[in-house]
Amino acid sequence: MIDLIFPDGSKRSYDDGASGRAVAHSIAPSLAKRAVLVKLDGELLDLDRALPHGGRFELLMRDAPEALETIRHDASHVMAEAVQELFPGTQVTIGPSIEDGFYYDFARDEPFSLDDLAKIEQRMKEIVDRDEPITREVWGRDEAIAHFKSIGEVYKAEIIEGIPADQDVSVYRQGAWKDLCRGPHLPSTKAVGKAFKLTKLAGAYWRGDHRNAQLQRIYGTAWASEADLEAYLHRIEEAEKRDHRKIGRALDLFHMQEEGRGMVFWHPKGWQLWRTLEAYMRRRLDAAGYVEVKTPQVLDRSFWEASGHWEKYRPNMFVCETVEGEELSLKPMNCPGHVQIFKVGLRSYKELPMRMAEFGACHRYEPSGALHGLMRVRGFTQDDAHIFCREDQIVSETEKFVRLTRLIHGDLGMQTSYVALATRPEIRAGSDEFWDKAEGMLAEAAKAAGVDVVIMEGDGAFYAPKLDFVVKDAIGREWTCGTLQLDYVLPERLDAEYVAEDGTRQRPVMLHRAVLGSFERFIGIMIENFAGAFPMWLAPVQVVVATITSDADDYARQVADTLRARGLRVELDVRNEKINYKVREHSLAKTPVIAVVGRREAEEGKVALRRLGSDGQQILGVEEAANLLAMQADPPDVAEGSAQRTASTPHEAAGAMEA
Repeated sequence: MIDLIFPDGSKRSYDDGASGRAVAHSIAPSLAKRAVLVKLDGELLDLDRALPHGGRFELLMRDAPEALETIRHDASHVMAEAVQELFPGTQVTIGPSIEDGFYYDFARDEPFSLDDLAKIEQRMKEIVDRDEPITREVWGRDEAIAHFKSIGEVYKAEIIEGIPADQDVSVYRQGAWKDLCRGPHLPSTKAVGKAFKLTKLAGAYWRGDHRNAQLQRIYGTAWASEADLEAYLHRIEEAEKRDHRKIGRALDLFHMQEEGRGMVFWHPKGWQLWRTLEAYMRRRLDAAGYVEVKTPQVLDRSFWEASGHWEKYRPNMFVCETVEGEELSLKPMNCPGHVQIFKVGLRSYKELPMRMAEFGACHRYEPSGALHGLMRVRGFTQDDAHIFCREDQIVSETEKFVRLTRLIHGDLGMQTSYVALATRPEIRAGSDEFWDKAEGMLAEAAKAAGVDVVIMEGDGAFYAPKLDFVVKDAIGREWTCGTLQLDYVLPERLDAEYVAEDGTRQRPVMLHRAVLGSFERFIGIMIENFAGAFPMWLAPVQVVVATITSDADDYARQVADTLRARGLRVELDVRNEKINYKVREHSLAKTPVIAVVGRREAEEGKVALRRLGSDGQQILGVEEAANLLAMQADPPDVAEGSAQRTASTPHEAAGAMEA
């Protein structure tokens, strides 16, 4: 007998070999019809598979979040069956579920075309309608090899040959079609549903090795409902419109080229955006009590060996040698350099916490195939900082960082979706005792800061657990922006210490932290979040002064000078073009405000302001317009300070009168 514990805490006993379906049927026949999977002690199993043991038991319906990955995996099998029916002689290789979908790699002499995708989709729907039972069979290894070779599936046979000789293999039968697979799977093809779509074709190498045969990969997406599919396709469509690489070219912000793979060429407008963001971050850090430093770009190999990066991170480091035999590396991160600054002189406990910031340029090798615009680069600048503190300061410093991070993300148009606590990775520095302590301290600090964390097992840095801040953008995508890492290891390795209150020498705790992550990636995220239509304070060009007729050119120059004198970033457009053409062009360039001037505006000393996304216009005097636009262009922290000063003025005046 096996004992099962149900989600409500109740317990029941069943005969050995009972299946999930049998358990469901014993509760209610209707439940057996609706269930598609079993979860036993956290592991997903086929509904009709004999339960291997007792434990915590749950029946999953098709709309359960845990079932979505299986729907996608089954969709890949349905696609493979459809391909082999439509294109006899095609071999199947590997077809997993992936984030938001699935793919399958095929070996076929002739290339698939985009037109083929529609045919395959239609055949997949027919297979779903057939309601083909999906059943698990256990075969001997040699039997499986012989079978797949006999039907010409040499790739499947090769996979099985890599399995130890004493192990059986599981084969899933889908109607008359078969595939090697660990499972689990849904009870039949009907349970897959029709909320799927094939999305693209790509090339792939067998086992990911370029020396092996080239295969053809078909990608698809699958969801539990048509509504979910439509929502996903809408997000993808929006994401394509917002692609930061396209917008970057259209707005003349930056470019990248083969001679500098993974490196960014910032154009004047893009660099203005960078400078505005950097200035804002610098003001926020100054107000939060950080000191800014600058550390070298290139350091000797021995330095990186001492820090532990040479052993753990060497494949990602750019290394060079000098004629004198020195082996040097471009820094992949700033933290060891900050420890060196901390170590200069004898530090006292009274100096802690020391919050040390750097907009540090770093370089890391990324394979060329992994590079992606601003999102994945080889050269980047981190908004990096390290807080050297005592153990009793960890909680308060974490609280301050959480507040600062949420404030900055909000100012930049994104809100924190959730915070993840990433725990020890498989390859790591430090003992288990250290990791127990560091993870416990960080969890306690997050709780004190009012943060409910989501545990991400094994995602920590090699030297420290971390809190990762996940933000959501305008179309619902999530991005990891911001991190806080609690590190006991690096101060130990690099011999950092301070004099404690009792006169003893102690190691500081080192909190590695970043709010944006890297300027390049965060700017890419911002471009897509705002679709290039930045809020006025961030826009590279805030106002364009455009003339209706050439006899207003001199007046337009005066208006532009007046606006620039108020700190606005202004362009002048006195080209011999119609005003509608100019307005359309600057609107496509996402300029927040177009100040239109003609003969009448020149005579009256006024401007007509047109806002991006609005058909109307606002007629104002030049000084009034300059005051209004300058106020609207204030960065959030500057506007916040102005509001506080305005609010405090009456009280200050009253205090002065009393004195």
